[in-house]
Amino acid sequence: MPPRSSGWRIGRVAGAPVLVTPSWLLAAVVLTVLFAPTVRFWAPATGTPGVLVVSFVFVLLLFGSVFCHEVAHALVARSRGHRVDELALTLWGGHTAYSGGAHRPGDTALVAVVGPLTNLALALAFWVGFQAQSVESVPALLLYAGAFSNAFVGAFNLLPGLPLDGGQVLEAAVWKATGSRTRGTVVAGWVGRVVGVGVVVGVLLWPLTSGSRPDVVQVMWAALIGAFLWSGATEAMRTGRRREALAGLTVRSLATPAVLVTQGSGVADVGRAAEGRGETVVVVVDRSHAPVGWVDPRAVAAVPADQVAATTVDAVVVPFPAGSAVRADASGPELLQHLAGTSGGSRVVPVVDDGRVTGVLDVARVAAALRPGSRQ
Repeated sequence: MPPRSSGWRIGRVAGAPVLVTPSWLLAAVVLTVLFAPTVRFWAPATGTPGVLVVSFVFVLLLFGSVFCHEVAHALVARSRGHRVDELALTLWGGHTAYSGGAHRPGDTALVAVVGPLTNLALALAFWVGFQAQSVESVPALLLYAGAFSNAFVGAFNLLPGLPLDGGQVLEAAVWKATGSRTRGTVVAGWVGRVVGVGVVVGVLLWPLTSGSRPDVVQVMWAALIGAFLWSGATEAMRTGRRREALAGLTVRSLATPAVLVTQGSGVADVGRAAEGRGETVVVVVDRSHAPVGWVDPRAVAAVPADQVAATTVDAVVVPFPAGSAVRADASGPELLQHLAGTSGGSRVVPVVDDGRVTGVLDVARVAAALRPGSRQ
């Protein structure tokens, strides 16, 4: 599967590409500038170029920690039978995309929790290194900053709300308790929204408890983080509902019955074949009963009355793309993958059961069944 994100490929982990997205560059610049005053305070004798270099080294350490976080996700996901599609470093840190495998609550929780635990382990390692320093120095600053940032990233990601890793753990817990993954996603999504709002409210109210005013920069960052959490939680809930709709997607529930006519039959035979059959589609088959195409009623109606007797169905048939036939028992992701790979933009594809054409599948009807609130 090709990478889902655009960016520069810098290697592979767990069989998947590691990408640095363009948004990471923006994050690196912003974080370098934000950390520079701390470096200047810690090492006042350092010139501006040196301050920026040290600040950028911290940013590299931070994103190195994020990378370790994502590698942990990827390795455990692969060990649980999933296919890892990509690891990406982004504006908000990073993400690991994986698919396939058997989705179980325990596996989902395990894949999610190893990321934050990796950060907490790194925080401990950085802290031990900092404690070993005998004097205040630039290396000591970097070790302290590494310990603090990893502890924050690990703890924050364990908060029980999507799209955070802790939200995936909560989702898995509700899924295990109720048997419904979608219910788990919705619960964890709403908690994620509450966490997002809580971040903003906390930053606004905390200074007031000590009689000071909220810092504008901190409020702006809190608003960005809150918006990220709210939108991520909302998208996770949408994805959960789409996943539920996809799981219930079957050819048998969506197919339209077919009436078969053989190549070379007259257009007049079309009406007689479909008469009294209710909702049906006329499918043209060859002499070996393989599907050739379907008959568009509008094309039949356009044939002049004085030419009906001399016109064959070959003149009004809409060909099926080669290999587009779907099995009558196909469903879910398998069905969508087949349609995406073989339908070639065709509106209708044939349905076969044990080698026999039994109906047709309208691709637009499949798409409509995936929309929120749809009913099959």
